[in-house]
Amino acid sequence: MPADPSLPPDVVCTGVAKTWASGVEAVRPTDLHFAAGQTTALVGPSGCGKSTLLRMIAGLESPSAGRIEIGGLPPAETAKAAGLAVAFQDPSLLPWRSVRGNIELALSLARKAVDAAAVDDLIALVGLEGFADTRPAELSGGMRQRAAIARALATGPRLLLLDEPFGAVDELTRQQLAQDLPRIWEARGTTTILVTHSVTEAVMLSDRVVVLSARPAEVVADIAVPLPRPRAPEDARRPEFGDLADAVFAAVSRGVALRARPLAAQ
Repeated sequence: MPADPSLPPDVVCTGVAKTWASGVEAVRPTDLHFAAGQTTALVGPSGCGKSTLLRMIAGLESPSAGRIEIGGLPPAETAKAAGLAVAFQDPSLLPWRSVRGNIELALSLARKAVDAAAVDDLIALVGLEGFADTRPAELSGGMRQRAAIARALATGPRLLLLDEPFGAVDELTRQQLAQDLPRIWEARGTTTILVTHSVTEAVMLSDRVVVLSARPAEVVADIAVPLPRPRAPEDARRPEFGDLADAVFAAVSRGVALRARPLAAQ
């Protein structure tokens, strides 16, 4: 039975797999449950299938096998009801619209009222105050990425999917966004799934880290992150943070080693 559409949904992947038309296996049959209101980081070596899994959850790719349900509904139904938003590595901003215009378009497409003050607040939150009327071509790559994050948050999605959202920003901005943005989705109770190559970022932002093996992806480890919130950059120097980061690093190494062995030995 579908969940209450006003509440953050859980995401259930049952036997989800992806093999491309070329025959390349990207994701092996995988069972995962992302709890409602929780932030989960997907970590693994480059090219392992993290983004492919995220795109299947978003309904942008179809699984070769298995099924995905978001609050009891298929991804397409959730997307149709503007229940999810995605921010990719590629900002994909409309070049003829300003920062404000790109954010307001997301609201219009979701059939939500445009609140100019709320849009301004989001622009300021991602560090683009003073650039609201600037077009993407006049922005740096990191600034375009921040605009894309603001666009994804603007619709108040119940499910937020982030694919390396801070990859193009400088380190200081990255740390600031890692502090500021979780306050938004935590306050709303948003279910958030984050793909990242950064173990530190995964531990800093998430309630749970799922480690995937090298391609074809399968789950190597599922690590809870029971650190109190809010979290700050200095928390990364605490022993308990270091222990969790070490556990994630070790799991990533196991995932790489798994695929280094001949298939017959796996």
